[in-house]
Amino acid sequence: MSDTRGKPRHRRPRTVLLAGAPLVVAAAAALAYGGGFLGADGADSASAATAAAWADDTADGFASVDAQGQDGTYGGRGGETVTVKTLADLEKYATASKPYVIVVAGAITMDPVGKEIKVASDKTIVGAGTAGHIVGGGFFLGTGVHNVIIRNLTIRDAYQGIWNDKDHDFDAVQMDGAHHVWIDHNDLRRMADGLIDVRKDSTNVTVSWNKLSNDNKAFGIGWTENVVTDITIHHNWIRETEQRNPSTDNAAHAHLYNNYLQDDPDTDITSSYGNYSRGRTRMVLENSYFQGVNNPVIKDDTATLVQRGSVFSGTSGRNESGGSAFTPSDFYAYTLDRAADVPGLLKSGVGPRSSIGTTSTTTKAAAASTLIVAADGSAQYKTVQAAVDAVPANNTARVDIKVAPGTYRGTVTVPANKPHVTIVGTGSSRTSTVLVEGHAAGSKKPDGSTYGTSGSATVTVLAADTQLRNLSVSNDYDESKDTSIAAQAVALRTSADKVFLDSVSTSGDQDTLLLDGAGKRVYMKNSYVVGNVDFIFGGATAVIDQSVITLKKRWDGTSAGYVMAPSTAGGKKGLLVNRTTIGGDVSAGSFHLGRNWHAGGDASLDPQATVRNSTLGAAIKAKPWTDMGGFSWKDDRFAEHKNTGAGAGSASADRPQLSDAQAAQQEVADWLGDWTPTAS
Repeated sequence: MSDTRGKPRHRRPRTVLLAGAPLVVAAAAALAYGGGFLGADGADSASAATAAAWADDTADGFASVDAQGQDGTYGGRGGETVTVKTLADLEKYATASKPYVIVVAGAITMDPVGKEIKVASDKTIVGAGTAGHIVGGGFFLGTGVHNVIIRNLTIRDAYQGIWNDKDHDFDAVQMDGAHHVWIDHNDLRRMADGLIDVRKDSTNVTVSWNKLSNDNKAFGIGWTENVVTDITIHHNWIRETEQRNPSTDNAAHAHLYNNYLQDDPDTDITSSYGNYSRGRTRMVLENSYFQGVNNPVIKDDTATLVQRGSVFSGTSGRNESGGSAFTPSDFYAYTLDRAADVPGLLKSGVGPRSSIGTTSTTTKAAAASTLIVAADGSAQYKTVQAAVDAVPANNTARVDIKVAPGTYRGTVTVPANKPHVTIVGTGSSRTSTVLVEGHAAGSKKPDGSTYGTSGSATVTVLAADTQLRNLSVSNDYDESKDTSIAAQAVALRTSADKVFLDSVSTSGDQDTLLLDGAGKRVYMKNSYVVGNVDFIFGGATAVIDQSVITLKKRWDGTSAGYVMAPSTAGGKKGLLVNRTTIGGDVSAGSFHLGRNWHAGGDASLDPQATVRNSTLGAAIKAKPWTDMGGFSWKDDRFAEHKNTGAGAGSASADRPQLSDAQAAQQEVADWLGDWTPTAS
């Protein structure tokens, strides 16, 4: 796909931000670490009331199964909550015989390097926000240790300078014969050996929402002749690790789903393989995303591996399956996310969170009905993202996030597991409250990678039934500063059903408004969209109604562009512009209404755009539709109906017009179906 300058436009797969969930906290029960009282032994202790927001969490997956005399995994629930800041205190409580909830409130350095604290049963070890770091060592769970939760920690930097280190068995978490263990929302990196080892008949383990990165060996399972291990591995981002991603040896039941394995090109680390079913393992692999991984899925002849629903992008080598394995739902309930959504979902959801709340699929926190944001610090939250983070996962009632007038720089993501959220500006107009960031597709992230088109978005909506009202969303990336990089710069991206954009202004240059997701419905009303190249695009079923679409000149002052670039799936409805004004301070006859985007050269797509009952300015070309990527627009679905204005025209082969009968089948109600958008 190229813009009018002929520059290649590199679009990443349309990914995003669940069963389980990123860690969150109810606004009324936010944790106040370090604000507790001193226990009888002199250690900081958080009150039971404060801890209640998250200390009752229980695991999902195989860690939730009643087995070996242990009914699920709930850690130190019911025990005293203590806050630790020293190695001595951490070891004291982690090795104690009594249940404890242990809050790590700072960086604790292991001495000697490689030390692994021998955790006893009935413990929850959790980081205080993002402050909990274990540096130069980790945790060991020995034979018979059970009911342990390790959450929200960064465990890092035991690396001794030897890549495939055979001499230093320094892991982040190692289990030898433990059972009922939940490892959740941690950042594990740069250890001397593996990041996670589940060994010697350890079983009933769930590993969820972790980031594992920059290590030779990510995750090993096995080291036993027995076939007893039951393990669930879901929603983990495994990035820049060479092997054991994971390697699963002689597991009775290994269920892997919604994981993201990423091997970036031109780095010092090259993957040798991805998911490996070894020995007599029975593995089920579902809806994961493999990007750039060599030999993404492999199995031994003696193992079974059933895989379904995964995405393989830029992978090479072995991709294998075979055998009947097992049915995970016979053991526990779970819900799959779409594989295509996994990268975005995990990039925004894995690892330690600044606030902690319930993620249990059985224990849901009640949402506060209204959260207030003010940039000057006078309200509950200073950023919109902080308020979004405070919405409980899988909330069932609407939460209003009211944003005071002001300019809020930074990205905002509403993840898929936080539906029914309204973000509304409280100012006198949509211009009073502005959400803005300036990333382009080719801009470099801090880690040296680029954002890609979808990742450049200022605001990303991945949750169903989201509403944005009375605010502006802008991407202010300046193309003129570097014309050598991909200049797509998204202001607002939606990839969810029933998204209502009411009195919203979205502005940018190239690719302003990305309406993503085949068949996902979006209704935009009383709003503004500003841009110049393909600035309304994507595969959603979207209506822009009673709004204003403003055309702007390119960075170099030229007038040339395209309003829409639909990438509609076959059998789905695409973009409908209704009762809307299209124009701007650009040259007459310089803009196409749109072109047909067959993303990735996919011939099965059937792009659709209809513009009806609208006012078209003189900037619109007499031949308003054009080809793209070698596909003829005439083979797709482009039409007008009863438009007026200097840019309107009569029916011709180059300007299809709907008959009244055809137009009766392309009303707003046909796009929205059983959904009636209502401001709430």
